[in-house]
Amino acid sequence: MTKAIRVHEYGGPEVLKWEEVEVDEPGPGEVRIKQTAIGLNFIDVYGRTGLYPQDELPFIPGMEGAGVVTAVGEGVRDLKVGRRVAYAGPVGAYAEERLIAADRVVRIPEGVDDETAAAVMLKGMTAQYLLRRTYKVGPETTLLFHAAAGGVGMIACQWAASLGATVIGTVGSSGKALIARSHGCTHVINYREEDVVAKVKDYTKGEGVDVVYDSIGKDTFPMSLDCLKRRGMWVSFGQASGPVPEFRINLLAQKGSLFTTRPALGDYISTRKELVSTANDLFGVIAKGKVKIAVNQTYSLSDAERAHRELEGRLTTGSTLLIP
Repeated sequence: MTKAIRVHEYGGPEVLKWEEVEVDEPGPGEVRIKQTAIGLNFIDVYGRTGLYPQDELPFIPGMEGAGVVTAVGEGVRDLKVGRRVAYAGPVGAYAEERLIAADRVVRIPEGVDDETAAAVMLKGMTAQYLLRRTYKVGPETTLLFHAAAGGVGMIACQWAASLGATVIGTVGSSGKALIARSHGCTHVINYREEDVVAKVKDYTKGEGVDVVYDSIGKDTFPMSLDCLKRRGMWVSFGQASGPVPEFRINLLAQKGSLFTTRPALGDYISTRKELVSTANDLFGVIAKGKVKIAVNQTYSLSDAERAHRELEGRLTTGSTLLIP
């Protein structure tokens, strides 16, 4: 037997229960991992509340972690017992041990510790696809990134700056503004005190930005559209404040023939080749020092309820880990 956080009914942080569970031997194509660090992400809240319904209840939340392979199933040839690995995607991370498909994990390279790997897989690979594939950022790009002091924001803003982009970030406090400035933002807007659209227009000489990366949802709509230049792109990749309200598609034409997309990481790492390529790109910019990973909060896995309360209360910055 081992221990895990399980959710028996959707609801607030109080539904996260610390319980004994049984982990079987790995089946064909699977590995068993003894986890050393687990990433906390806002998507975990969506699963807990039922906004993203799960296949069955009870379930173990969490989508990101790192650890050591303790057993391999039939047909697994490129992973051995003792290998350090990390992953992002398959639900079930909030556990001391877990089973996972071998083709969904990647090897942690030398020079990257388990805590960094666990903190960066989901958030870092999200930053990779946002900047390198959803909209290809380069020296001519001016972008707006909401929640610039958050886990994805701190990684993406550094990465975008290393690509030569002009980065405008939004934050909710003066303390977070300092964090955003030190992690790649050319300009920072405190949305609680400043008019975001007016400041963006000011910074871009009235033109607007090429792309807005928006994980906030309801509270930043339609503001994000108003920050774009003609034919700009709105990338809505999360909904921390709630779902984006329904809108008529002709709104995009009215605001400048805009483009919009609602991407998800799973569609960018759906094949083994895509997963490995994305992870290698991420580990590469970390190794070169272009992106520094800030693990600013750690909690015991058994204290996941408090971690969720503080995440939802916007009391966290950067990356947060749960430690088994």
